[in-house]
Amino acid sequence: MAAVNAHSHQDRNPNTNAAATAAPATPGKQKSPVAKTVDTQLQSELMALMMSGDGGISAFPEEDNIFCWKGTISGSKDTVFEGTEYKLSLSFPSDYPFKPPQVKFETACFHPNIDVYGNICLDILQDKWSSAYDVRTILLSVQSLLGEPNTSSPLNTQAASLWCNQEEYRKMVEKLYKPNA
Repeated sequence: MAAVNAHSHQDRNPNTNAAATAAPATPGKQKSPVAKTVDTQLQSELMALMMSGDGGISAFPEEDNIFCWKGTISGSKDTVFEGTEYKLSLSFPSDYPFKPPQVKFETACFHPNIDVYGNICLDILQDKWSSAYDVRTILLSVQSLLGEPNTSSPLNTQAASLWCNQEEYRKMVEKLYKPNA
């Protein structure tokens, strides 16, 4: 928002970015130009995701709020997560895609990079975020993370220490997996 404060009131250049100089949104349902831009971006990403045909991932806005989505990812074949499906929540900031969405597991997931609250330790959702990423990329990355965790930087140390024994790890996943919780 520094860009808004940086412009003087005398700057009436028609080539100035309208989103940066727009007046605050009026109360009610009317959206600011920035919100409309993010809205359009997210609608476009929704269509691309639906048309992608990628198996094992999906996401849709909650009711009429384009900034809050519910997603699902399935555990990949030939991993300890095969046969599981996890619900995720995605919350998009008003400056998306320049800032990453907050992504959390709603279904409990026993994993080295996911804590008991569903928080995910994944570099592209933090310091390695790029505006080139989209919802599809995020879901595929989280799905990939299931079978390929970063055990050197765990949020769940018990899961990280058990990861090297895949048979025992699978038993723990089955024990703790509650798809309808």
